[in-house]
Amino acid sequence: MASIAKPQDIQPDEPLLLSEFVQGYWRLAQWQMSPQARLTFIKQHLELGVSSIDQADIYGGYRSETLLGEALRLQPAIRQQLQIVSKCGIKLNVPGGPGCTVNHYDSGRQHMLQSVDDSLRRMRIEKLDLLLIHRPDLLMDADEVAEAFETLHASGKVSHFGVSNFSPSQFALLQSRWRLPLATNQVEINPFNFAVAEDGTLDQLQQQRVRPMAWSCLAGGRLLSDDSMQAQRLRTELTAIATEVNADSIEQVVFAWVRMLPSKPRPILGSGNIARVRDALASTKLSLSREQWYRIWVAAKGHGVP
Repeated sequence: MASIAKPQDIQPDEPLLLSEFVQGYWRLAQWQMSPQARLTFIKQHLELGVSSIDQADIYGGYRSETLLGEALRLQPAIRQQLQIVSKCGIKLNVPGGPGCTVNHYDSGRQHMLQSVDDSLRRMRIEKLDLLLIHRPDLLMDADEVAEAFETLHASGKVSHFGVSNFSPSQFALLQSRWRLPLATNQVEINPFNFAVAEDGTLDQLQQQRVRPMAWSCLAGGRLLSDDSMQAQRLRTELTAIATEVNADSIEQVVFAWVRMLPSKPRPILGSGNIARVRDALASTKLSLSREQWYRIWVAAKGHGVP
């Protein structure tokens, strides 16, 4: 492969060091950026301390990784400052996809190996710092997945492995077959949907000292645009708390709320606007009380604690 950016010389069993916030590239294809603008954005969030990038083979209809690769090609050495996360395990029936007739999950060994090769080619890199199984596959054979992990690990194509959207039992099953600790479980956490705080997912991760990655912390924009009674209650309470803690926005309060969970989630930022990234990072200066945290919980639930 030409113009390949060289990754850091990371020993396979060294700890995975991710930044406290992760820059998500799910919507990269929608940002309408030139390759140079994409590179500038990478440099900007690196300067802010956001060195981890979240990708997936299917993002942007299998285009997002290619768009990132075009930016990295302009300055290959910048790869050494990044931790690149990608995912596999979903097949989409879209142009440029694998040619399936229905969207489905595939955690089979062959698909995983091919998916990683495709991701490396699209991003013009030689190694993923972290590979996640994107969604639980009802046909997942944990032994087969562990075998694929072993092949990818031994070949030097992937340093660390984890999962996304797995239940505690699914996480435990795969961990029982894989000889190294799973690095994370990437799950949805926001005031509209924090089931993972109640179904044992975050309890399990805290028990094993595995930090989750939190996607959709702002509920895909529902926090600001939804007209439901729940959303109105949340905005009212978040606005009041923002005033109390001198936050610049209710979004900052939400990020502080997510990060207060004892499993220590790493929020994934979905915006391509560096000002919004900077605003989110300022949430680290906020300190919510336990009562303020539960006020948001009550506003989301519409009732008090039992």
